Amino acid sequence: MSTAQLTIPAKPAINPWAIAGTVMLATFMEVLDTSVANVALPHIAGNLSASVDESTWVLTAYLVANAIVLPLSGWFSTLFGRKRFYMACVVLFTVSSFLCGVAPSLGFLILFRILQGLGGGALQPISQAILVESFPKEKQGVAMAFYGMGVVVAPVVGPTLGGWITDNYTWRWIFLINIPVGVLSVLFTTLLIFDPPHLVRKTFANGLKLDYIGLGLLATGLAFLEILLDEGQRDDWFGSNLIITAAVLAVVALAGVVIWELRQSQPVIDFRILKDRNFALSAVTMYAVGFTLYGSTAILPIFLQTVLGYTALLSGLVLSPGGIAMMLGMAIVGKLLGKFEARWLIVFGLVVAAGGLFEMAGFNLDVDSRTAMWARTIQALGMAFLFVPINTTAFSSVAREKLGYATGLMNLFRNIGGSGGIAMVNTILARREQFHQQALVSHLTQMDGSLTDSLRSTASAIVAQGASRADAAGQAQGVLYGMVQRNAAMLAVNDTFWILALIFLGMIPAVLLLKKTTPRAGVAMMD
Repeated sequence: MSTAQLTIPAKPAINPWAIAGTVMLATFMEVLDTSVANVALPHIAGNLSASVDESTWVLTAYLVANAIVLPLSGWFSTLFGRKRFYMACVVLFTVSSFLCGVAPSLGFLILFRILQGLGGGALQPISQAILVESFPKEKQGVAMAFYGMGVVVAPVVGPTLGGWITDNYTWRWIFLINIPVGVLSVLFTTLLIFDPPHLVRKTFANGLKLDYIGLGLLATGLAFLEILLDEGQRDDWFGSNLIITAAVLAVVALAGVVIWELRQSQPVIDFRILKDRNFALSAVTMYAVGFTLYGSTAILPIFLQTVLGYTALLSGLVLSPGGIAMMLGMAIVGKLLGKFEARWLIVFGLVVAAGGLFEMAGFNLDVDSRTAMWARTIQALGMAFLFVPINTTAFSSVAREKLGYATGLMNLFRNIGGSGGIAMVNTILARREQFHQQALVSHLTQMDGSLTDSLRSTASAIVAQGASRADAAGQAQGVLYGMVQRNAAMLAVNDTFWILALIFLGMIPAVLLLKKTTPRAGVAMMD
């Protein structure tokens, strides 16, 4: 096959904003699916006869499957062509969304979510690579902001839409609504997206090699990492031989893939990009952002529904204004990148987001929906000052031909952080709830007059409803224990938000080590 046949022809002149809208559509679909699933977890667990704890596999299985594909997006783009691979991912995501919607059990749902994650994994890195190449360097900041604004529309719509669908119909429709979006994405991609001239497609016949060992090590490491994260809390972490085995295999495989890939001339993951200080520090910061964002987004709707008794729709309404704040914040960030160093915007975002989390750490059982909404909105506003500056800083010194690998690695760090965040949030919640429950019970003694009065008045109320005195006494004890459990759960939630806030503040020293970037006036322009 000749070189002329391997070279992708130059793309026709197309308005870059039309391209931005097209790539935003597929990412919108992916983010929408994540946000609508969060508020539906208690309903999914109930419908499929699983615990809420087990239902978090629906989130983490997707994130880990995402993580397997993310760093491979550049390699697959070289093999199949970026446009062809991108469209294949959209089709796989759309078909697996349908399968998730008709899943008969939690096991099948997790399997289809893995397929969905494999399809959705490459959408964001390829979208970002296309976006960066479609705009001149001086306008890439505002293009990223526009792209980010579109992406956060999904969290605005997702929780409310997911809650409304779940309350009025069934959770299955939260996956089925992806189908029309996927069809539109394929149609517009066919018409508007073309591979750039510098992206030369290589084939196996032309010397391209499939790194089976690297791919196998990556898949093995992430698969056992998934088992470690999801089963660790239920199996008492390293008190279980299964968890110890999973941890050892995950560490060996993930360390092995780094060592192996650094020695390959055609790596499936180009870890050499991490030699760039700005990219490496940005990746670590993105890991912390993913850890905190996914952890807090998973815990808040579960807390609202299981502890405070909110409906799925109401919990969605609490989350949605945060998406609006993030969208407006990103619009502001696009302008501020032309005036301030990106690292100072990141520091500001970390402080504001931590402030929102500290506000959540002060919740009590009487918290109203408006207070919860404002705390979430403050956190989301801080997040708006993180994504665009972090990505802009990370990609500023990456060669164009390495963008596919770079965006894949950046999203890999975010998703692995998200998986770890969800797992650790569940662990912290369980451990701290046990601690607080023991502490509260230790204060309940028969010598406590207020306890005796409370039991007597509760029993009298139960007797007034027709129960016998013997039964009423037992039921009163049950009511009191339920109150203890709710208070213990509330205190555990407070502790968890407090820890997430401290993680954000702890990232500030790493951000200050980023190399200075010169603000560019052109970044603030939208035309």
